[in-house]
Amino acid sequence: MEPVGTDRFVDDYLLYLLARGSHAISSEFHAKLRKEGVSVPVWRVLATLSGSPGETVTGLAEACLLQQPTMTKLLDRMVRDGIVKRMPDARDRRVVRIQMLPRGEQMVKSLLVAAKAHEAEVMARFPMIDRLQLKQLLRAMMVKPPKVRRSAMAA
Repeated sequence: MEPVGTDRFVDDYLLYLLARGSHAISSEFHAKLRKEGVSVPVWRVLATLSGSPGETVTGLAEACLLQQPTMTKLLDRMVRDGIVKRMPDARDRRVVRIQMLPRGEQMVKSLLVAAKAHEAEVMARFPMIDRLQLKQLLRAMMVKPPKVRRSAMAA
């Protein structure tokens, strides 16, 4: 049995707190998606494509937190269901872009409203936190830091 008064490492570990916080808040919205009959991966693709003229499969996989083979299978189903289409890139014929079709745009319209409402509801729970600063911080965390060369570390 653990002695009373000792804290687990994870209880004050930033990465754990970010992951758990994201999971808790995301789970609330995911329940709304389930009620609408939309899977989380489909939602992520639609949300990523919303306002975009077309994304690459690789870019979608990265934005949607999926491996590329999983993304390809998901897109196959979404193409079959008439939600998105594949099209060649205007500048590089080797690149395939994914574009939302009218059915996908119709699906995502109400989901975007629900997502924004959920975000506002979550932020209202924390009135002392500035939404813009929080988003700026999170975006900064997503940028990979430049690699430090060994010779620079020794200096």
